[in-house]
Formats: sequence, structure tokens, C-alpha cells
Amino acid sequence: MSPRKIIILFVLLEISIVLISVLIDGNSLTALQTITRFSGRLSLFLFSVIFLLYDKPQTINIWLSQKFYLLFAIVHGIHLIELLSFVYLSKVSLIPIRVAGGFLAYLYIFLMPVFAELQASQRISAKTFGALEIVFIYYVWLVFFLTYLPRVLGMLPETGGSYTEHVALLGLVSVLLGTKLVGLIQFSKNKTD
Repeated sequence: MSPRKIIILFVLLEISIVLISVLIDGNSLTALQTITRFSGRLSLFLFSVIFLLYDKPQTINIWLSQKFYLLFAIVHGIHLIELLSFVYLSKVSLIPIRVAGGFLAYLYIFLMPVFAELQASQRISAKTFGALEIVFIYYVWLVFFLTYLPRVLGMLPETGGSYTEHVALLGLVSVLLGTKLVGLIQFSKNKTD
């Protein structure tokens, strides 16, 4: 799919989340919390595809286009705007270490499209880009994991969503890593045979 079409598709999905939430909860803080929550789920879905397929360029380019890091940066950027709006309006107290970790993740998310362009134009080597990509993939995975773990442990009771939903999302994030590790083990085994 062309980068423009897939970006438009995901922006339309974000707009749909906003419209449905406002239709259900009106113009309220509850609607904004729902918007933020489901926008985050959309980002997680997109990241899951990237996490599982980043090392299979032909497949990911067919599904998401060659600009999949730009797509993720746009979708997660929209989520950031919604999240910051909710935090500001609801006056939620922030945990500094979580803010620092999230800031680093967002910085990396916004830099990955730049790194991809630099690699495509051969201004950075494939080896350097590969190292940046690995750190990106696993760091952002860790941030998603640490987003849902405290919810499951009951450490963030003010967040929206049900316990079952949080367990399912933590399970999904955990399965992503498990799937990747199984693939790496099989690759190593095949390489030694």
C-alpha cells in the first residue's frame, strides 16, 4: 500500500475513535479518556505488526508501506496529543520515572522515520540502522509492557479500562516477545544445523 493511503487510513481510524467516543460519552473527560485508551490500542496494534515483521521488509512493505516508521510516529503522535490533553484536563499526577521513560520512547519513535530515511539515502550504514532498529523495537516493547503491568498489578487504579482488558493487553505484549524469541531460537538452531 502507498504511504499516503495507509497514513490516511490510520488517521481515519483515529477520527473514528474520537467520533464514537464523543457520541457515546458526549463532550466530556470520560470521552477523552476513552479516546486516549483506544488510540493507545490502535498504536499497540500497529506496533505489534512492526515488532513481528520489521525484519521481513517485503511483507511489512506490502502491509504497511515502506514508511511504516513514519506511520507509527504519526499514529503515536496523535495518541500523545490525546494523552497530554487528558492528563492536563484531568490533573492526573505524573510519576517522574514513567514520564522520563515515555519521553525517551516518544523521542525514539519520532526519530525512527529520520533514521530510516538516512539509511535509505545511505547516509548511515545498514549496520548502524540495524542496531538503532533493534534498540527501538525492544525499548518501545518494554514501554508497552510497563504500560500494562502496573495496571494489572492494580498500581494505577485511575486508568480507564477493565482488569480483564489490561490482562489481555499485557498478555498480547508478552506473546509478542515470546513469538520473537521462539523465532530467534529457531533461526539459531537452523543456522547451526
